[in-house]
Amino acid sequence: MAVDARAKALRAAGESVIGFGAGEPDFATPDHIVEAAVAACRDVANHRYTPAGGLAVFKEALADKTERDSAWRPDVSEILVTNGGKHAVYSAFATVIDPDDEVLLPAPYWTTYPESITLAGGVPVVLPTDTASGFRVTVEQLEAARTGRTKALMFVSPSNPTGAVYPADEIAAIGRWAVEHGIWVIADEIYEHLVYDGHEHHSIRALVPEIADTCLVVNGVAKTYAMTGWRVGWLLGPAHAIRAATNLQSHATSNVSNVSQMAAFAAVSGGLEDVAMMRGSFDRRRRNMVEMLRAIDGVELMTPQGAFYAFPDLSAFLGHTIAGITPETTVDLAALILDEAKVAIVPGEAFGAPGYARLSFALGDDDLGEGISRITDLLNG
Repeated sequence: MAVDARAKALRAAGESVIGFGAGEPDFATPDHIVEAAVAACRDVANHRYTPAGGLAVFKEALADKTERDSAWRPDVSEILVTNGGKHAVYSAFATVIDPDDEVLLPAPYWTTYPESITLAGGVPVVLPTDTASGFRVTVEQLEAARTGRTKALMFVSPSNPTGAVYPADEIAAIGRWAVEHGIWVIADEIYEHLVYDGHEHHSIRALVPEIADTCLVVNGVAKTYAMTGWRVGWLLGPAHAIRAATNLQSHATSNVSNVSQMAAFAAVSGGLEDVAMMRGSFDRRRRNMVEMLRAIDGVELMTPQGAFYAFPDLSAFLGHTIAGITPETTVDLAALILDEAKVAIVPGEAFGAPGYARLSFALGDDDLGEGISRITDLLNG
């Protein structure tokens, strides 16, 4: 977001800046969802306080949606509606983690995860992955990092920032390992519908039913339905943990906006036609971005399998002079690219992966092509 803000400031100053930084779809929220919100505004019931844990009708719809998309069905007592997926992540760690508990955190990771762990008093234990490993952590890595203080594992598939998608057998093996050692799994599944090239999303809760008592699942409408600004997410898990998280939310924020909840209700209870359209556009852009990035001498790149990000290895450009400047880190390189090419990318340091950078392909085709062309001219010029 800091990179995106810098890019916007340059645009405001009259510069032609192309931004690959922000992680949100460039589509408008589908019309039927907006119309549901308009109707909700006119319903006086939505002008009042409602239960802190979420509207009953929406929670029932979330149970149906989870059964449809994730192959398991939570009870309504196992659902908490939150102010976006980020709030669900925070609430999960605030509920489960005690001071000095360790949380295994595969890297690259989304920037909020270590902060939420630390805010809860926990200790992030970072487990590096790379292009060669497909950005997927192994059971052997997890076991080597496990100590008597290990309380939880943060598990993400599809991944922001790498686009990695774990196959079912690896997810099941990780889930069984967690059950064996009594380790909680916090699973972020917000990119569940954005998968490509035959890759499939699998919910760890469905593949390993015995994990039910020690698993919290984070999800939301932001990425799937182009609803980042509506701020609706949810947390699924055992009733006792959801009850504790709901108690926390009742004192922190009370209920999520009723209008936003009714819009999200329309989203999750409707069809997936709009989702398929957006995914098709993301897929086309993904293929174009991969082709263009791989044409840059020195770039190493795993083809993203999900989400809407590419995560190239740019370490070959560090320590070499470009446009009179010698970047030593990808933070330096990102600043150079923004200043010289007027293109915003996010350096890998933000995700615990120095040497890499994240480029979102959730932007228009013309901007995508122009932006990568500018980067190519700068790096290979």
